[in-house]
Amino acid sequence: MKKVFAIIILFAFTAFAPPPSFKLCLMKYSGGGDWYANLETSLPNLAKYCNQNLGMNISTEQGVIEVGSPELFNYPFVHMTGHGNVVFSMDEAENLRNYLLGGGFLHIDDNYGMDKFIRPQMKKVFPEHEFVELPFDHPIYHQTFDFNNGLPKIHEHDNKAPSGYGIVHDGRLVCFYSVESDLGDGWEDKEVHNDSDKARSSALKMGANIIEYVMNN
Repeated sequence: MKKVFAIIILFAFTAFAPPPSFKLCLMKYSGGGDWYANLETSLPNLAKYCNQNLGMNISTEQGVIEVGSPELFNYPFVHMTGHGNVVFSMDEAENLRNYLLGGGFLHIDDNYGMDKFIRPQMKKVFPEHEFVELPFDHPIYHQTFDFNNGLPKIHEHDNKAPSGYGIVHDGRLVCFYSVESDLGDGWEDKEVHNDSDKARSSALKMGANIIEYVMNN
């Protein structure tokens, strides 16, 4: 599986590779939660930003993939968001585990209200691991853009400080979980949430850092 991701990444950074090189992908899950919360413009805008500011070659057409699909392994980066319930079957949890162990990466972005649901479901995926809060000097905060205080605050929600958590397996960060930040909303078109230019810029820069980190690790 790692060879598959290596080939995808190689094409992503080869000047003569036919565009586009790969897609960012949104995860579709069961349980009634709104996996589609940022469906229209979030990932396409992030792809455009990475292409314009990091010299990447990402398709501006996003993928959508179900947790249990074998096609999951075609994507080096999968994004998951929503406000409510999440349910993974044991087969889905096993598929997601194999994807992550095979070199894939999952970014979970709590769109407010997801936290109490996603934690027990990720425990099905990695029963041997807990989410750990990443320190501010973690490389994911210091790629092209520096975030010396960790995640930016895009939406207020409970007025708590944003936090970034990770699942680390054999020394590798396989899942990054952003809480009380709402990066995905900040990636959307401005008129969707009327976020300030500063907030949207911070969200896109942090998103670009995540993609850059994934491609380099």
